[in-house]
Amino acid sequence: MNNFAHPVSTARKTGFAAEPVHIGGLAIDAPAFLAPMAGVTDLAMRRLARRFGAGLAFSEMVASDDFAQSARGKPSNGGRESFLRAQGDGIKPHAVQIAGCAPESLAEAARLVQDLGADLIDINMGCPAKRVVGGAAGSALMRDLDHAARLIAAVTSAVSIPVSVKMRLGWDENSLNAPELARRAEAKGAAMVVVHGRTRQQFYRGEADWAAIRPVCEAVAIPVVANGDCRSPKDAREMLAQSGAKVVMIGRAALGQPWLVGDIAYFLSNGCERPCIPAPVRREAAREHFATLLDLLGPEQGLRHARKHLAAYADVAAEQGGGLDLPSRRRLVSSEDAREVDDILATLYDSKSEQEAA
Repeated sequence: MNNFAHPVSTARKTGFAAEPVHIGGLAIDAPAFLAPMAGVTDLAMRRLARRFGAGLAFSEMVASDDFAQSARGKPSNGGRESFLRAQGDGIKPHAVQIAGCAPESLAEAARLVQDLGADLIDINMGCPAKRVVGGAAGSALMRDLDHAARLIAAVTSAVSIPVSVKMRLGWDENSLNAPELARRAEAKGAAMVVVHGRTRQQFYRGEADWAAIRPVCEAVAIPVVANGDCRSPKDAREMLAQSGAKVVMIGRAALGQPWLVGDIAYFLSNGCERPCIPAPVRREAAREHFATLLDLLGPEQGLRHARKHLAAYADVAAEQGGGLDLPSRRRLVSSEDAREVDDILATLYDSKSEQEAA
């Protein structure tokens, strides 16, 4: 596959984000990151995003308790899944997000992740899911900043690699305490913070408030990454302008188009849009994603896991004029035959005339 991993050109100084971002000892040239997303940012997705130019591609959330217990010789389904999520083969720098509410297990998970080759650890203090919040993790920690600070200190003291903290604006509109949490994170040794421009109580409703991230940028000297509703290069430029952040993080919009993060990084670095990734390269990316999931998870589980990605690839292709006809799309997301799925993917991004000829 063609390599589009270098978004910086001699035109860098004309871009909006002109300098590398320093996260502790890491210098990251590309000012756009792929967000950690449960069930989405699998190893295959992260490899593709980095290859296409994302500065960092964060893993799915790794549950620290399951991960630590598995390492102690008490494997569980959750522990095995956590180890798979933490893998970073073929990805440098390798960024892993961990979650939990106990300092000891969070620190132990951080050490294990570092030993597995991670270059950066992110602590999840922003997930709004009821399952996570109900376990006193994720955005629930924004209701207890003293405990949040203890967790950050436990992790930063356990590892030698940079640590970041991902948060929301606050628990609700009456407690917009992200600036205070960011200050405490910096004081405890965090090298970067990521802020999603919604409160926990908003979940994903409404629009992310990019301007509300600016007080966080003003509160700390470490880099701040703005997250929430960034769907295009122009969104990213406006997001940085409103927030004052150094970097944008792209989440749901990258589903079905792992090259989008690199497109945005190129635009921010160079001040112009990158030429469109050729259709054959996009098609082979989708097929590689599918094949990698089958290798990682096995034919049955890999096929099931891939379906959200397959549907997204088909939908993005349709928006770009190379979608599937309705019967083919239905088979793509329902077939139990991996070979049939790959055969359908082989026609993705074909023009309508090419599909009819086939």
